[in-house]
Amino acid sequence: MVRLMNVYTISAFAAIGGTLFGYDISSMSGVLDTDQYKEYYGNPLGTRQGGITSAMAAGSLVGALSSSFLGDQLSRKIAIQVGLVLWCIGASVQAASNGVPMLIAGRVIAGLCIGVTSSLVPIYQSEIAPRKIRGRVVSLQQFAVTWGIMIQYFVQYGCSFLNSQAVFRLPWALQVVPAIILFVGLFWFPKSPRWLASKDRWDEALRVLAFLRTPDSNINDPLVLAEYKEIEDQIRFERGEESNSLRELFGEKMRKRVLLGMAIQGWSQLVGINVLLYYVVYILDSAGLTNTLLASSIQYVINMVMTIPSILWTDKWGRRPTLLLGALTIGLWLFLIGGLLARFGEPNPVPNQSYTWVIRDHPTATRCIQAFSYLTVASFAMSWGPVSWIYPPEIFPLRIRATAVSISTATNWACNFALGLAVPPLLRAIQWRMFFIFGAFNMAAFIHVWLAAPETKQRTLEEMDEVFEHGEPLWRSFTGARKTDRLDRLAKDIEMGTLKIHRSIQVEIYDDFTLR
Repeated sequence: MVRLMNVYTISAFAAIGGTLFGYDISSMSGVLDTDQYKEYYGNPLGTRQGGITSAMAAGSLVGALSSSFLGDQLSRKIAIQVGLVLWCIGASVQAASNGVPMLIAGRVIAGLCIGVTSSLVPIYQSEIAPRKIRGRVVSLQQFAVTWGIMIQYFVQYGCSFLNSQAVFRLPWALQVVPAIILFVGLFWFPKSPRWLASKDRWDEALRVLAFLRTPDSNINDPLVLAEYKEIEDQIRFERGEESNSLRELFGEKMRKRVLLGMAIQGWSQLVGINVLLYYVVYILDSAGLTNTLLASSIQYVINMVMTIPSILWTDKWGRRPTLLLGALTIGLWLFLIGGLLARFGEPNPVPNQSYTWVIRDHPTATRCIQAFSYLTVASFAMSWGPVSWIYPPEIFPLRIRATAVSISTATNWACNFALGLAVPPLLRAIQWRMFFIFGAFNMAAFIHVWLAAPETKQRTLEEMDEVFEHGEPLWRSFTGARKTDRLDRLAKDIEMGTLKIHRSIQVEIYDDFTLR
């Protein structure tokens, strides 16, 4: 019988933090084109609307930078709960806002939560997952993001038929529901075994590992003891190296990894997906499509459905080929959208609209732009969407993992903030040329991944030093990481009695509640 609380269910539940990220992404797209929103907030256009949209990313940037301290001091789990309290406050302020300043303040406060959870949920998932399914487990974060985007958008779409301020206030208020569910549920979940070990709580770390890896919480299982041994050896090695964690981040040994983690998160925004997720209504309007709210909803369903293949097969495909193929296909679709807008578009004769370039009386071009928008989202959902969350928590050693991932995630939010602020005025100023800019970003991302990103699938977190320091050019790992059985060999040695694990823990079975 499968136990109800296991790695999959714990990771899936923790991924509700990703749902909040999804709510953020679509929290504006469904209300931007409603008369009630425009009337109440003074029809914000250009930089004004960009400031409202990007306010949450600004808060997320601060939250991501603070997540390393919170995650190391309080534990990954409790730090996430702190962020959830901030989310509830921010959502309440947004729903009660009496103008643009209060709306921006609420979005900044909610953004603090997104910064914390978007950094720490993937770390937590990575640290509890077995190496062979780590990519699948962390992909649940992106899957939850897509669910959040879709749910929030459909709530907004349903509310758009109301004839009151509930059009925008109700969707923003309902955002507190998943945060409350996650906050309460986390009390029953274990802390990260690697965080426990880093605090010298070795008995608890072994219990949690046994609980996560075996159906009967058997602390004498050879694979459990082998993983425990790897964690112990890695922590002792790290402590033997005299280093300052902040100075080490950009030292000679870790600099490449930190810059790579920052780049992966940065490219995930610069490939152009948020242009479509935040401002798809503007783009489809300018392409000449009617009923853009309904057409946009299809995009969010595609985003959710096409994340599933990555969840199922990312540990087989590998991180590196997935990113390379994603950059090529996303870039292709964006170039095609820009080309169609350039060929069939014309200046918008209607003043005071969010776009200054339109397609009129070219239904084939309109439908092609709609189709290419959907293909862009599908390509992202299968590649950069999940892998950008999987990769950074994998590549850093435990002693600097929370700090390095917080910097990587902060890069994501810095780019997110810049794009949220810049896209509305860019759409008005350079029209179709904007899509060529993002297409070029995809080509740059392809080149960077090809030259700098090694394959990490099937490796334990404690093996990443070997992955990055084996001396071969990183681009040679195109076909995947070298097959390793070190953990299996350790387990066999323990089972045969040739390797002893020294521990003081008593041999007994613990129920779920002692893992808190």
